[in-house]
Amino acid sequence: MRSPPRWHRPAPARLVAVALLVAALAGGFAAAAVPGDGYGHARRLYMRNKVLEMFYHAYENYMTYAFPHDELKPLTKSFTDSLSELGNLNLERLPQDYNGSALTLVESLSSLVVLGNLTEFERGVLWLSENLTFDVDARINLFECNIRLLGGLISGHLLAKDYNSDLKDGQYKDQLLHLAENLGRRFLPAFETPTGLPYAWINLKYGVMENETTETSTSGCGSLILEMGALSRLTGDSRYEAAALRALRKLWSMRSSLNLVGTTLDVLTGKWIEYSSGIGAGVDSFYEYLIKAYVLFGSEEYWDMFHSAYLAVQKYFRHGPWYHEADMRTGEATHWQLTSLQAFWPGLQTLLGDVAAANLSHREFYNVWQRFGVLPERYLLDFGMLHPTEKYYPLRPEFAESTFYLYQATKDPWYLEVGEAIIGSLNYYTKVDGGFASVKDVSTMKLEDHQHSFFLSETCKYLFLLYDDSFLRNQNYIFTTEGHPLPIRSAWHEKIPATHVPSNLTFVKDDSQPIRVSALTSQVCPETVSRQSVGSPWESACHIPDVFPTHRCRTDDDCGVESASCKRRTCSTAGYCGLWLAAY
Repeated sequence: MRSPPRWHRPAPARLVAVALLVAALAGGFAAAAVPGDGYGHARRLYMRNKVLEMFYHAYENYMTYAFPHDELKPLTKSFTDSLSELGNLNLERLPQDYNGSALTLVESLSSLVVLGNLTEFERGVLWLSENLTFDVDARINLFECNIRLLGGLISGHLLAKDYNSDLKDGQYKDQLLHLAENLGRRFLPAFETPTGLPYAWINLKYGVMENETTETSTSGCGSLILEMGALSRLTGDSRYEAAALRALRKLWSMRSSLNLVGTTLDVLTGKWIEYSSGIGAGVDSFYEYLIKAYVLFGSEEYWDMFHSAYLAVQKYFRHGPWYHEADMRTGEATHWQLTSLQAFWPGLQTLLGDVAAANLSHREFYNVWQRFGVLPERYLLDFGMLHPTEKYYPLRPEFAESTFYLYQATKDPWYLEVGEAIIGSLNYYTKVDGGFASVKDVSTMKLEDHQHSFFLSETCKYLFLLYDDSFLRNQNYIFTTEGHPLPIRSAWHEKIPATHVPSNLTFVKDDSQPIRVSALTSQVCPETVSRQSVGSPWESACHIPDVFPTHRCRTDDDCGVESASCKRRTCSTAGYCGLWLAAY
């Protein structure tokens, strides 16, 4: 990275994922009031502008105190080069003028477009085109660099092509794609293993180093297909998608007879190291990328993998609104804990149209948020207490992400109020003069000197889209696990999926049980299903009907959630669902 002069900027002035699966989530209300949602235009505009202020407070401080290094240290108004944290930079062999990868700038490109700041976007594109290099002796984490740098460059390229006529110079010539291809080529040696499973760590200049660790995570080798698949579609070089797909197929072949996967494995032997897993850290984006790859590329293979995996998760991990961890071999529960990364799950379920289950879990995450002011990294459900060491909150976006998806699916203004609570907490607890700081301990709200790049690429983006989704008006996108939008293009589809599984994926039912209406089955927006199934035009998103129209029940699982109070109904000793004394 050559050290350039800083620039001075003027003051800051649907998913076919759903079209394929639930057929909507694309709106484009541009901060206007949605008729009937009870949330006024002025209030929506106020919250939109609050998020704008948050983004530019974080971005401007990064540009002032950390650029072109990777991330901002907001308490000391200094910088950190995240590659040295994600890997280990050999500082003795780096170019003397190396100043980092401008990670936060790369991550901010798509957010600048979402916020409508094409001038700053163009400046960023030009600077990266002239200054960014990956020819450095740096040991980096493949997964992190894939979702952050490669994903940011590919998304930035696609947006630059789409908005080329709106750019001041209008002369974008695929510079970001060239950078992405250069980076992707440096990833390929990681896949040269007997199993096809990639090493977790690779040196950008020299490839896989001697005595490199052979341990990786399920997410680390199973969450590469979106970025590398898109790179192949854009360049015509099939090696990237082929490598990522081979790894994904191998990983899926290692599942247990219960269709569960573990958390960590050995890339040389293809053997599991950690058999306990859930939907949180180390596994989360594996599930996310299966369904999103199906949407982006249209291959039934991805759907078949996801469908089997999703049913297994619902059967073995779910306990009411929570998802515990279990042994992949037996399905027996191992750890009863909430992790903040699990908060992405309601958003994923919303893409499926499984909104009832999504809302139930989202409500519980919100209860924890209200209790602590933010989401702790890990909360022990069986003891009702914080994890003794993982009490931090690094400005994670997953809860805001799920809130955005649920509002798009239901148009229930309650989710806009949840967004207000998130924005209020972030400004009250984490905003400092030099940016936004992570929370080191949620019990004391002591801060940590780190503003992660995903705060700009995801947290602020999803909060902004919650109140102003005009970016989605004329285009359908999926968002990568790092929040980078990729447009849905029929030309990228191997074939358009013709069939969908005719069942509500939240429950596995036998022939004696009635089939509930499912947005996935009907291929319509969940909001539309709700309006068709009730008399009023807007139904509370928390409403889950009882299994049987007679309200008879055998267990609590046959009972739903009250639409007015959002309380879970239970089965009485007489066999009827209701808000009995045992209800919570």
